[in-house]
Amino acid sequence: MRIVIAGGHGKIALRLARKLADRGDRPVALIRNPDHTQDVVDAGAEPVLIDLEKATVTELTEKIMNADAVVFAAGAGPGSGADRKSTVDHKASVLTADAASLAGVRRLVQISAINVDRPVPEGTDEVWAAYVEAKRLADADLRERSLELDWTILRPGRLTDEPGTGRVALGEEVERDTVTRDDVASVIVALLDEPGTVGRVLNLVNGDDPVIEAVRSAASSS
Repeated sequence: MRIVIAGGHGKIALRLARKLADRGDRPVALIRNPDHTQDVVDAGAEPVLIDLEKATVTELTEKIMNADAVVFAAGAGPGSGADRKSTVDHKASVLTADAASLAGVRRLVQISAINVDRPVPEGTDEVWAAYVEAKRLADADLRERSLELDWTILRPGRLTDEPGTGRVALGEEVERDTVTRDDVASVIVALLDEPGTVGRVLNLVNGDDPVIEAVRSAASSS
């Protein structure tokens, strides 16, 4: 499969590209910084330059054409301000969904964050609150697109760079906890293979279930 990854130089995205390439898929990494080209090539992905904060929907549609699926893995990242949470985590997500729809690419997996539908506590840091709101709005937009897109929203807990365990807890209701980026990437690969997860919003943390079993169980519980 040809899988387009928006935010292709991110930590999850690079892990995802390696896993897809290792099994014979053709990952395409959308990146805005040409200095990141070698990193994505080393991960087994085809680099494609585009700035999701500046691109038109037509420009992005051209990059997505002929893909089998799209993974939205973009994020403003640590150190960015509230404004970029809006332009990347929210608006770039909407742009990606628009482009996938125009390109006729139905399958879209979006990386969000655990429990973003819940109100943030009073006194929460302004930038964190903006991040949660951006993810919530992006997810809300995608949930309205069931006629045009076969979407799955994946909401990981706090991300770590520990080695993947291959075991997770995945479902609509899981306790907030940590999850390795490597395990998030493994779950995305499994989600792409499991049509039963279309139209689902799934929280993810490390747990006891092997990834494939966790995804199959989530699919069968729909």
